[in-house]
Formats: sequence, C-alpha cells, structure tokens
Amino acid sequence: MRWDPRAVAVCGVLVLLAVGAAVFVVGSGEFFIPALDVVRALVGQGDQATEFIVNTLRLPRAVTGLLAGLALGMSGAIFQSISRNPLGSPDLIGFTTGSATGALLQILVFGGGAVAITMSSVAGAVLTALVVYLMAYRGGGVHGVRLVLIGVGAAAMLEALNSYLITRAELRQAYEAAFWLTGSLNGRGWSQAIPLAIALAVLVPMAVSLGGRLGMGELGDDTAQALGVPVQRTRALLVVAGVGLVAAATAATGPVPFVALAAPQLARRLTRRPGAQLVPAGLAGAALLVCADLVSLHLPVAMPVGVVTGVLGGVYLAWLLLTPRQGLN
Repeated sequence: MRWDPRAVAVCGVLVLLAVGAAVFVVGSGEFFIPALDVVRALVGQGDQATEFIVNTLRLPRAVTGLLAGLALGMSGAIFQSISRNPLGSPDLIGFTTGSATGALLQILVFGGGAVAITMSSVAGAVLTALVVYLMAYRGGGVHGVRLVLIGVGAAAMLEALNSYLITRAELRQAYEAAFWLTGSLNGRGWSQAIPLAIALAVLVPMAVSLGGRLGMGELGDDTAQALGVPVQRTRALLVVAGVGLVAAATAATGPVPFVALAAPQLARRLTRRPGAQLVPAGLAGAALLVCADLVSLHLPVAMPVGVVTGVLGGVYLAWLLLTPRQGLN
C-alpha cells in the first residue's frame, strides 16, 4: 500500500465530520442533549436517564446511518470504477431498485415481518444483480457501458413494477410501502445496526483487498491482463462485494438515494487521486448520510433522510451532467 499524506488527511477529516455529525444526531430530538453530555453518556459518565436516551434510543440510529453510508459509498465506488462511468452507481443501474422490489413483495404480497422484509430486500438486490450481470455478459466478459445500459433498463422496469404493487395494495399497506421506499433512519434500533455491522465486517475487507486490482481494471482489460490481473474473476468478485454492500444498507434503511452516486466523486476530488478510492468513498458516504440525517432532524417539518439526500442528489446530478469533462475525470 502506498502512503499518500493527502488521502490520509482527507480520511481523517471525513471521520471527524461523520463522528461529529453522529454526536449531534444523538443529541437531537424532543429532549435535546448537548454534545458534551452525549460524549459523557457514551463513555459511561452520564446520568442514568441521559445514558438510556443516548445508548438505547438514539445511538442505534446514528450507528446505522454511519454504517449504511459507508456501505453505499464503497458500493458506488466499485460500480463506478467497473463501469468507468460516474453515473454507474447502484441507484441508477437497478440494484437498489431490485432491493426495494424484494421488500415491497414481502410487505404487500406475503405480509412478512421485519426479518422477512430484510431477507427479501437482500434477495431482490442479489437476483437483480445476477440477471443484469448475465445479460451484460458477452464475448467472455462484462463491459462497463453494457452493464450501465442494461442496468438502467432493469431499473425502469422494476420501478414500474414497484408502482404497480403500490397501486394495487390496501391503503395501510401502501402507506407503509411508500414510507419504506423513501429511505429513513427513523425508529432504527440495534436489530438493524448489528446485522449491518456483521455484513460490513465481511464485505469491507473483501472490497478493500480487491481495490488495487480495481484500479488496474480502469486501465483497460488488455492492460490489466498484461499486468497479471484476472479481469473477469476480479470483476465478478467485486460485483458480489458491491451488491452485498448495497443490499445490506438498503435492508437496514430502505433505498436512500444518491449517496452511492455522489460519495465516490466527492472522495476522488478531495484526494485528487485517479482510480477507485474505496476507503475515502466509504467515509464520504458515511459523512453525507449522517449530515443529511442531521439536517432532516432540524427541518421545520420532519421528513425521512431519503428526501434530503434526494434533493441534494438531484442538484449534484444536474451539476455533474452540466460539467461532463469534470464528472468523467
């Protein structure tokens, strides 16, 4: 691993930003808790009531936001690098939508509980990725442009299916499904945070260990193979890691939009390094999601974090499309 002082400094700043925002998220609510009191409660030096509110009621929300943002940022970096396109994020190529379809089928058709919804969400993302990958496979490999185009088409069809499912549901079920589709951290507990942490403990090391090969793959398949990189096997493993990350995050929070799209580009501009920046992208995703959650908590009208990231992401996407030469760097 090469030592890059700027990249290390960027990662340090992003960690401080994410953790600082998480502390303020924990302190926000009907019963406001100053940041210093939050820190005291976290280290076991607060009063009993404060420690209960912080550690039991609010900390799981902040931890889920941090972990989900990390997963979405790294997943976005993987798929943008594989596709060699800043628009090649799981939001746009159907994997997040497939995860939502799996959850909606469980909510509206089978009537399963929280565990069943989580499993169906993961299964939807995995099945969507498998179908898209197989359809994009031609001539002994998968090329980025084909993957993006087929993924966009799959996302459009799945969006239509999701809309149809909601229109055919009863009012209560439709409301529940629509709320889940916005992406939210409201009511998240350790039952969501712990499985997400376990998934990331497996998937993050897997993705980071393949990060060097991912950068070589951006040089082109022929060049990467000449350097000894097994391109197609590496690409398949990276797709597994990327899909697992986005599926785990979506199962915990719902389909939070645009974090996977914006975080890798933000990390690349901050580090000023070419290639996939998996760790900075993951930290940028964590900071973006927790900061968006903090904004949602202080708006005059309470709203899910997915609405905030959607608004910010729409502005970012417009800027990216209007500056194509910068966006493709």
